[in-house]
Amino acid sequence: MTIGDVDDIVKQDTLATSKAKFDLLRLAGIRAVRISEVWSPGLQALTADQQWILANLTGAAQLSGVEVYVSVYNASFITTPLSDQDQSDFAAYTAALVRQNPSITHVIVGNEPNLNRFWMPQFGPDGTDVAAPAYESLLAKTYDAINAANPQVTVIGVAVSPHRVDRPNTGRDTHSPVTFLTDLGAAYRTSGRTLPIMDMLAIHVYEDNSSLPPSFQHPNPANHTISVNDYSKLESVLAQAFDGTAQPGSTLPVDYSEFGVETQIPAAKASLYTGSEIPATKPVDETTQGQYYRQALAISFCQPNVKAFFFLHAVDESDLNRWQSGLYYADGTPKSDLPAVQQAVRDTRAGVIARCPGLKLTPQAKITYPKGAALKRVPLTLRVALGLSLAASLPRASIRSCRALALTFS
Repeated sequence: MTIGDVDDIVKQDTLATSKAKFDLLRLAGIRAVRISEVWSPGLQALTADQQWILANLTGAAQLSGVEVYVSVYNASFITTPLSDQDQSDFAAYTAALVRQNPSITHVIVGNEPNLNRFWMPQFGPDGTDVAAPAYESLLAKTYDAINAANPQVTVIGVAVSPHRVDRPNTGRDTHSPVTFLTDLGAAYRTSGRTLPIMDMLAIHVYEDNSSLPPSFQHPNPANHTISVNDYSKLESVLAQAFDGTAQPGSTLPVDYSEFGVETQIPAAKASLYTGSEIPATKPVDETTQGQYYRQALAISFCQPNVKAFFFLHAVDESDLNRWQSGLYYADGTPKSDLPAVQQAVRDTRAGVIARCPGLKLTPQAKITYPKGAALKRVPLTLRVALGLSLAASLPRASIRSCRALALTFS
């Protein structure tokens, strides 16, 4: 499971300054980063400034050994790509991005199109969902354009918000993820398309507030929220929406593309922040954040289709009205739970974060030994990508006559 971070702090004017930001991610154990590229009406390719920043970023990422995911979306509901021309321009822009930057192999199309913050209208005059069909059209056009530019790119769809309501004329028209994905599947079926529209699904899996643990579920059928521990609900919705078509549903890989737990800011760091916290956020202490991040990784690790998990953010935003869910304060100094999260990331990568019913992992073993004619005995080191390391020492004579070495462990 890829473990990443959502953070535009790596977008810098020089490769060196971008590399310094990547070093913070690496310190936390992060091996992937998701950044944003904002499309504006009329754009069919990145601007010169956008490409300059992205070139610095991808160069620094390669030096750091960090994979880059790019989320391409419109800035707000005012620039929703609804017309054929806007959707064609958006698709061309995204295709140009991957053509100019071949190291980028994962692209997310859009951001929370089930919310009127990013997509309008959500409802038609008769109260029907018009957002999902319009987004389906955009996703299909962009999928085809990206595949024409670079068929090796993984096209990730939807990036749906985890909760909201399905009632028009509330003052903030939105759709729940269950309704939006269901309607997306219906629009896809109606289109008669014989190709997929995405290779992976992105969903943001925040809890209702930061005080709730990732283990909290939303089992009530009337509650259409999908968070970390609502995997069975997500799997069911995707099966209903797409199974039996050219678009995979129940087998579709899933990217938990945003999850964050906000922390309380200690008095010693208060001067770094401005504004005031939204009461409904209910931030927690740093120890609890570390525990929740470990729990979220452990739960996700046991969910078969979940292939990626992204924290939001590595570094806090300084505006208290935004997100203080980072592992570092706004000045880049680490929070007290950084070591706990580092360990959780290591355990996930090693395959020991959780014991999952029915999950079988194939150890990838590597045996190393020093070379040198003067050695009387040959020390062997066996490293296995399941958090295990063994050492042994055999006489050189045994090695000379040995055709195969069998090791048994449990």
